[in-house]
Amino acid sequence: MKRDAHIHSPYCPHGTKDSFELYIEKAIKNGFTDISFTEHAPAPKGFIDTVTDRDSFLQPEMLEPYILELQRLKKQYAADISIKIGLEVDYIEGYEKETTQLLNEIGPTLDDSILSVHFLLNEKKYSCIDFSPQAFKDFAQQFDSIEEVYSLYYKTVQNSICSDLGPYKPKRIGHPTLIHKFQLDHNVIVDDHEMILKTLELIKENQYELDVNSAGLAKPFCLEPYPPHRYILLAKDLGISLVFGSDAHRAEDLHQFYKDVYTQ
Repeated sequence: MKRDAHIHSPYCPHGTKDSFELYIEKAIKNGFTDISFTEHAPAPKGFIDTVTDRDSFLQPEMLEPYILELQRLKKQYAADISIKIGLEVDYIEGYEKETTQLLNEIGPTLDDSILSVHFLLNEKKYSCIDFSPQAFKDFAQQFDSIEEVYSLYYKTVQNSICSDLGPYKPKRIGHPTLIHKFQLDHNVIVDDHEMILKTLELIKENQYELDVNSAGLAKPFCLEPYPPHRYILLAKDLGISLVFGSDAHRAEDLHQFYKDVYTQ
């Protein structure tokens, strides 16, 4: 099975308007047998998006059209490719109850899902740590070191793995080293080996899948997948199920770097 299981869509508020068909036809042409559209889920009730344009999440009223269109396309392309309807769900510290409620409502309609961390909490304020290099630097100024920011990120990812989000909690952990996105901009070398190792061990312990995410290779201040190659191999050695995801927000980026990062 040739699979790409982290794909965004024309419904992404910060993506492109490339049609579902563009993604699907490209996947078929490239020999993929299984794809998952994993649009950003709506924000948990009460959470206010902190990015400038407030475009991190699917608007709640767009969830039903997103699902209905994919249900139609699943049937249309059933003879050529398996299409899964999914969401990328944010784990936001302090909103576990609201996230569980959201998952209980939408979980029965999904075939696949990813649990990711984009927002970190410090002193009762949330920041999106992958929004921009400057936003990362602004957030880091609240700490004594970049290492402390990394530590907070990994602790939040680990909390996401261990959290009880109900029966529809996603079973795949998204881009677990996203904190590396601007590493070549802040230019601080952080030894986060033990933090990554603990994260992988928790994924293994909880029998979750790992999003082997190639998008970091396309980011000019990252230039590595999430997680880096050595940890993809380590995850494989640990017996963790590896699931490739291009994290494409436009059809052009679909399956990007597949051959470079995916280890069968």
